[in-house]
Amino acid sequence: MGEARRVRDRYNAAFNAHDIDALLSTVSPDAAILSPEGLAEGREELGSYLEEFWAAFPDVHTVVLESFDTDDTTIDEVVFVGTHKGPYRGPGGKVIPPTGRPVNIRSCYVCTVENGLIVSMRVYLDQMELLSQLGVPPE
Repeated sequence: MGEARRVRDRYNAAFNAHDIDALLSTVSPDAAILSPEGLAEGREELGSYLEEFWAAFPDVHTVVLESFDTDDTTIDEVVFVGTHKGPYRGPGGKVIPPTGRPVNIRSCYVCTVENGLIVSMRVYLDQMELLSQLGVPPE
């Protein structure tokens, strides 16, 4: 197992434990994280986003379906599983009030690791599927 995979696995374990300190310790201070919700630049923005996400889905965790590694890059197909119990800032910044609905969303992470830290993370997921599972009609 390479360094990039070890870092990515630590990130995933910390995400599932909702341990922000452990999670941010895997990320470079100036990392770029791109997701459908937007760009987070650095640990502070990522931490703020994740705290808000965990508040919206307090039981959320990921299940890794497939993992692939090439040199300093990891690719993971995961499923986000959780329950929408708090306000969620969805597509376009619209806040979606808690619906109490379960979500099961396939996603893909592409991470680049340098010097033992994630420097780039791109997260892909189908926002229409997420909105549909939340019972929110698209605008």
